[in-house]
Amino acid sequence: MEILGYLASALIGISLGLIGGGGSILTVPVMVYLFGIPPLLATSYSLFIVGSTSLIGSINNYRKGLINLKAALYFGSASIFTVLVTRKFLVPLIPEQIVSIGEFTITASFLTMVLFGVLMLIAAVSMIKNPKTAAPERECTDCIRFFKLLGYGLSIGLVTGLLGAGGGFLLIPALVLLVKLPMKKAIGTSLLIITFNSLIGFAGDIGHFHIAWSFLITITLIAIAGIYLGGLLSKKLSGEKLKKGFGWFLLLMGIYIVIKELLPIF
Repeated sequence: MEILGYLASALIGISLGLIGGGGSILTVPVMVYLFGIPPLLATSYSLFIVGSTSLIGSINNYRKGLINLKAALYFGSASIFTVLVTRKFLVPLIPEQIVSIGEFTITASFLTMVLFGVLMLIAAVSMIKNPKTAAPERECTDCIRFFKLLGYGLSIGLVTGLLGAGGGFLLIPALVLLVKLPMKKAIGTSLLIITFNSLIGFAGDIGHFHIAWSFLITITLIAIAGIYLGGLLSKKLSGEKLKKGFGWFLLLMGIYIVIKELLPIF
C-alpha cells in the first residue's frame, strides 16, 4: 500500500501542474487509506504538502505574470485568518467521540472522512460540468473589492482549516466570476492563496500533533516533482479534457469514501 501511496503523492503534484488544482483534494485520502494516518493528522499533513507544492506552482506563475497580487491579498486576508483560527483553536476542541446514536458512535475521524467525501463529490461536479460563464480575456481592475470577497474568503478558509484541502476548485470559479480574472491568471492567483492558507494553517497545528518530518518532507518532494512533470504534460494534452477526466476520478473516489465510512452504520 505504501508504494501506491508514493505513486499517488506524485499524482497530487501532476494534477496541479496539469490543471492548476484538484490534486490537493487527494492528499487526505492518500494519507488515510494508503499510509494509515489518522484523519485529523492527515488534514495537517495535507496542509503542509498542499502549501509547499502550491508555493512552487505560485513561483512559476509569478514569473509568467499570471498572478493578481491584489486579488490574492484581499481573498487571502480573509481566508488566512479563518484557517489559522480554525486550526489553532477550533480543531483541538473537537472530541474524538462526538455523539452516540444507538450502538453507533460518530467520531471525529468518521465525520472528517464523510465531510471529505462530500467535498470530493462537490469538487468532481464542478470539474465535470461545462462552465456557464466563459472567463474574460482581460482583467476587470474595478472588480477587486475587499468586502465583496470577504464572505467568500471566510468560507474557503473554514473549509481549508477543517478538512486540509486547498479549495482551488472553489477559488478558481470565484476569481473568474467575482473578480473577472482570465482563467490562467485565476489559476495562478488561486495557487498563491492556497499557499498562504495551507502553510499558515499548518503553522497553527504545530504543538497539537506529533509531526513525522522525514515522512512529510519525502511526500512533499515527490508531489513537487509531480508539478514539474504535470507542467511538461500540459503542453501536449488538452487541459479541459484532463479536468473532466480528473473530475470523474474524484467522483468515484468521493462515492467510495462516503460508502466506506457509512457502511458500518447499516
